[in-house]
Amino acid sequence: MRLYELITFTLQVRSPAVALARLERTLAETVPGCTLVGCWYSEIGPLNQVAVLRGFSDEAARQAERERVLLAQDAFAIEEFMLDMKVENYSLFPFLEPLTSGNHGPFYELREYNLIPSGLTPTLVGWKKAVGPRTGERYSQVYAAFYATDGRTPRYLHIWPYASLEQRLDVRTRAVVDGVWPPENSGPQLREMHSTIYLPAAFSPLQ
Repeated sequence: MRLYELITFTLQVRSPAVALARLERTLAETVPGCTLVGCWYSEIGPLNQVAVLRGFSDEAARQAERERVLLAQDAFAIEEFMLDMKVENYSLFPFLEPLTSGNHGPFYELREYNLIPSGLTPTLVGWKKAVGPRTGERYSQVYAAFYATDGRTPRYLHIWPYASLEQRLDVRTRAVVDGVWPPENSGPQLREMHSTIYLPAAFSPLQ
């Protein structure tokens, strides 16, 4: 899969647990050409958020599901708890393959970077060169990285699983000290950086 969708629900205070129980049922329903990749709830950063990452076999399947959700009556059965719902389209970086489903976390950091208008191509060049060393045995794996194809562009999303927050700090610190990260020429492309730490829902394929 190369085409993805990230849905971010902002929920009422103390409602995420109930909402997740309902999402477990609605996200389990078969949608042609659609695969649930991960479902997480925010732990550090903006709170009371649930993020759902889904992959699609092709653009037609993604668009059909988007229209189904828009026209449905309470498509995810959590409308009574929702303060906001943001849906974003992403394409996988062409030189990456996502990690398989399973236990990679439980801490998942979703980082979204807004870029200058011509910043995507140099970002991809830098990532292609640096991501191999950064995800070697001395450091940690990236789940995947994606560039946005709608909304505010250019921007990109990268998802990093960690066994603990201590591992995250250690790996990130050593990668910078060792000079393997951040990617070459990445700084001049950046406008804004946002990060949220999530934990996986019990039913998430990524744990």
